[in-house]
Parts: sequence; structure tokens; C-alpha cells
Amino acid sequence: MIRLLVHRKGATRAFPPGHGEVVEKFRDIGQPVIIPGSMGSRSYVLRGTEQGSALTFASSAHGAGRRLSRHQAIKFSAQTDVRERLKQNGVLVFSLHEQGLREEIPEAYKNIDAVVDVTVASGISEKVARLRPLVVIKG
Repeated sequence: MIRLLVHRKGATRAFPPGHGEVVEKFRDIGQPVIIPGSMGSRSYVLRGTEQGSALTFASSAHGAGRRLSRHQAIKFSAQTDVRERLKQNGVLVFSLHEQGLREEIPEAYKNIDAVVDVTVASGISEKVARLRPLVVIKG
């Protein structure tokens, strides 16, 4: 037996059904895995799988990942009313600072649907639910 310490930088745990580390409430279905999208895109709830456990030490992605640096996102959104654009898409935004919103524009992140599709196709996790944002609170 080999003992390992798994560090999940850029990932979240995704234990399969029946794993002893999963809280009792979810043990029969597997570890819930929340993969958030951007302020303007979907988020997903997935669950861990046996195959994913073997492939990734029971780890799964924890978000879409950035496409643009914060500085690039601010420049990209310079002429955009981010708050209004999200409102037009049905997302209410509460933020004291405009720069924080500009840093987190939806275009700054990879396509969450593609990230989740790859995660599911590789057997790392299984889809449970797709969520859409209603409110963003940016501190």
C-alpha cells in the first residue's frame, strides 16, 4: 500500500458513490462537485465517479478557468456597462466597485459547457444539474 497526500490546487474532491469520505447524506450517490461558471454563464452540479477516482485521485475541476488575465478583462470591457449587460440577461448585480465587475466579465472565462462536457466525457464526474445565475454579489 502506498500512502499519498493529494493536493487539489485548481480542483475539488469528487469521491464516487460509497466512498467513506463522502458525508452520509450523499454517500449513495457520490461526492457533489460544484463547477461554477462566470457571472453570466451557467454553473453545474456534478458527482464523483469510480472511473474519475481511478484517473484523478478523486479530483474534478472547480471552475471554467480564465481565458483573460484580470488586466486584459478590464481593457476588453472598457466601453461596456457590465452591470447593464448582465441585467439584460436576467442577472442582477450588486457591487461597490466597477473594476471588480470588469475583471470578472463572462468573456474572461473559458466556456463552462465545454469544460463540463470534457469532464463528463472523460468519466471524471457525471452531470446532476445545470444552474443559471440570477444574482451576482461582488465584494
